[in-house]
Amino acid sequence: MAWARLALLALVGSVLVLLVTAGLRGLLWVLIGVAAAALTAVGLWCVLAHPGVVRAVGVLLVVLVPLATPVLFATHGMLWPACLSLGLWILALAAARIALTPTGPSAARRREPRPVPAALHPWVVMNPRSGGGKVDRFHLVEQARAEGASVVVLDPARYQDVADLARRAVAEGADLLAVAGGDGTQALVAEVAARHDVPFMVIPAGTRNHFALDLGLDRDDPSAALEAFTHAVEFRVDLGFAADRVFVNNASFGTYAAVVREPSYRDAKLRTALEELPALLTGPRTPRLRVRAGHTRIGGLQALLVSNNPYRPVDVDSAHPGLRESLDSGRLGVLCVRVDARRAARLATRLLGFGRSPGVTRLTASEAVVEADTDTVPAGIDGESVVLPVPVVCRVAPGALRVRVPRHRPRTPPARPPADWRDVLRLALARPARQRSSAAA
Repeated sequence: MAWARLALLALVGSVLVLLVTAGLRGLLWVLIGVAAAALTAVGLWCVLAHPGVVRAVGVLLVVLVPLATPVLFATHGMLWPACLSLGLWILALAAARIALTPTGPSAARRREPRPVPAALHPWVVMNPRSGGGKVDRFHLVEQARAEGASVVVLDPARYQDVADLARRAVAEGADLLAVAGGDGTQALVAEVAARHDVPFMVIPAGTRNHFALDLGLDRDDPSAALEAFTHAVEFRVDLGFAADRVFVNNASFGTYAAVVREPSYRDAKLRTALEELPALLTGPRTPRLRVRAGHTRIGGLQALLVSNNPYRPVDVDSAHPGLRESLDSGRLGVLCVRVDARRAARLATRLLGFGRSPGVTRLTASEAVVEADTDTVPAGIDGESVVLPVPVVCRVAPGALRVRVPRHRPRTPPARPPADWRDVLRLALARPARQRSSAAA
């Protein structure tokens, strides 16, 4: 309740600063700031979706508008009030999200980790190329072997079937399968672990390691995860399937999946994206995707993300975007995206805390069917490019994977929902429980 009141006070203060300084003209300065954000968003859309002259205009908007806006405020003596107003607005957003964050027993995760004895025959596969060489930098091979693990280091010079290696390890008596590598490698071994009901362990040696983040592991120190060999807790999490492919994080379809499929993407990500996106967003190669989830059917999508459990909504002041509230809800998250210049402009108001994300629809379901106007569709399965036959049935397998993590770990940061000012106002005006009970007596 106190956070909700602070949020409202900061919100009112952000407006009063401009009104006291410039009178009713302060409202005009608010509109100028919003218009600058909208123009910048439109410029970014032009850079991504159009080549040639339109892209050049977009670059000018993205560069000049953020530079010209502070100059305009400064020349009219409004720079310091604008900065103070912006600071209060950021404080209001942060306080609103804290106020709306669930607390108490109802906010606890449903999964209950239980202590387990050390594995007798742990097996680890390590990718020395992942994460810019984290395996070598943190001496993970030596440390894992010191813990009694059988370690297989992938050879960068030749292809090795990771899933087959894991199956052979189980046949030879491995009672724990672990991966030091990226999310794609983790998904391959996780499928084997789930099929044989063998515990699975993540060593965050990849570049992003989203799965490790959601498990509450320290991605900056992958060697800390090795504690799970001897002092571990275990719980069950869900696995996602796109056709017959397992994913621990998500399966993406449409624009992103098509860009990732380009051979040049691995070596030149930004250049490849800028070259390919115009045709994929506004040209003849624009994906025509549809999705069926439960009783809902949505078409005309440019991009689609199906995740193993729903992702938290991403907000401008989120320190940890792209996190999942849980990994054991038994539900898929379905994120549907349709974007154009108009929606790009409206996105600016969303970043300022007003309304819903334009062109973005969020669904949850136990199964989602992806359809297209072609026989096959490119997909990114935990970042790995594949081609799947249409329709693609995506489903979730509840509690399919036994995961072991260290007993001592940072854990996942708490969820901070987007600011809904109606709920904030309701909280701020609510009476304390003690006062309500006294009034009832």
